[in-house]
Amino acid sequence: MSTVTAQYLDRPIFKIVSKVAAERGVKAFAIGGYVRDCFLGRHSSDIDIVVEGSGIDFATAVGEATHSKVSYFRNFGTAMLRYHGDEIEFVGARKESYRRESRKPIVEDGTLRDDQLRRDFTINAMAFSLNEDSYGELVDPFGGIRDLAAGIIRTPLDPDTTYSDDPLRMLRAVRFATKLSTPEQTFTIVPESIESMRRMADRLSILSKERIAEELNKMLVCPKPSMAFFLLDDAGLLPKILPQLSALKGVETVDGRGHKDNFTHTLAVLDNVAASDGPEPKLWLRWAALLHDIGKAQVKKYIPGTGWTFHGHDLAGSRIVPGIFASLKLPIEEMKYVKKLVWLHMRPISLVDDIVTDSAVRRLLFDAGDDIDDLMLLCHADITSRNAEKVRKIHANFELVKQKLVEVEAKDAIRNFKNPISGDYIMELYGIEPCNTIGEIKEYVKEAILDGKIGNNFEEADALMRVKAAELGLVEKCK
Repeated sequence: MSTVTAQYLDRPIFKIVSKVAAERGVKAFAIGGYVRDCFLGRHSSDIDIVVEGSGIDFATAVGEATHSKVSYFRNFGTAMLRYHGDEIEFVGARKESYRRESRKPIVEDGTLRDDQLRRDFTINAMAFSLNEDSYGELVDPFGGIRDLAAGIIRTPLDPDTTYSDDPLRMLRAVRFATKLSTPEQTFTIVPESIESMRRMADRLSILSKERIAEELNKMLVCPKPSMAFFLLDDAGLLPKILPQLSALKGVETVDGRGHKDNFTHTLAVLDNVAASDGPEPKLWLRWAALLHDIGKAQVKKYIPGTGWTFHGHDLAGSRIVPGIFASLKLPIEEMKYVKKLVWLHMRPISLVDDIVTDSAVRRLLFDAGDDIDDLMLLCHADITSRNAEKVRKIHANFELVKQKLVEVEAKDAIRNFKNPISGDYIMELYGIEPCNTIGEIKEYVKEAILDGKIGNNFEEADALMRVKAAELGLVEKCK
């Protein structure tokens, strides 16, 4: 029978699945994200197949028919194979029930409808029949196709039930609204779901930190990630996940003088980075954008006659970053990168405001190393003024700083600086054991290079080192 949806099932795997289902006397359906993405016109190579029976046994049969290797995940009752560039996952239809203290369901065998009822959102509960008598028909008991056309994120069941059973679905709702939105169509979470999230926010406590971080990472790599954080805030979830970010919200006024809303500014900077970090999203640069002003709530101060100040927020923020990364169990190496960019994000701006000296540029290059380009991208993104002329001028000055960075690097090779004088060399030359004096000499040489007093080469460094060593009373060992 010809159907409207048959056009979405032209991949060879679907006919193979249909044939195997007929041979085994079971019902099989394509379900979830692949179906949703077909109607959105988005390419998808991830295909979920649900069967009314054993998903593992069915996958084994399909693997034999396609001569494909099958990977089994028996603890989850799923199996997966790859075929013609697609990743196909098989699962048996099931119904689920939950205990209050856990998001791990009690699973029983079920029907397609049972399986659709357990899905998170109506747009993810649609299925294509792969059975011979109804091949290509859309099975959509909850109006997912209607919600998709309207740009609506809605749960099949009462949202209190859906979110209480598995609170990760609250974060997924935010992520899908953000991911699926385009300039032509904005996806919204229905009001009753937002209200339910506010009631269910405390249920996030049963989630592992890793799962929360995984969802945040997926939100951050969306084309306009700010949408996710505005939604998290509106749903009352943000204080449970990133209270330091929530603390940036709001504007205080004293003597008629207020400051900008640092929360809104932060999300504007995040979107600026997302619009300029290249074809492949730079996840950790986006984290740096999200946290670049995180120290402002801690150092905010009103000074009569001056107004609001945030002096030292860069240093304060860099000290907050490790705690945030630890709380979300994010990787340590990436934490160091984000911490560095938060610490340094005001430095290029200070170079714009002052006369750009070679010494200041050397120190910036020394501190930033290979991350200097990402730092400059963050600094460009940090300019969110509505004064077009001011923005143009600052960006033009940034270009002068970037040119100076190139010139100084070409001349002095400061990026990833390595001191020409090693501790081993000093110990060998003067016949001394490890001690604080060695560090003092090395630091003296390093500062001289960064200040431009000597060149970044062994000969000049060695000559200066000998002068300093003599001042400290060291005598060269007899040869």
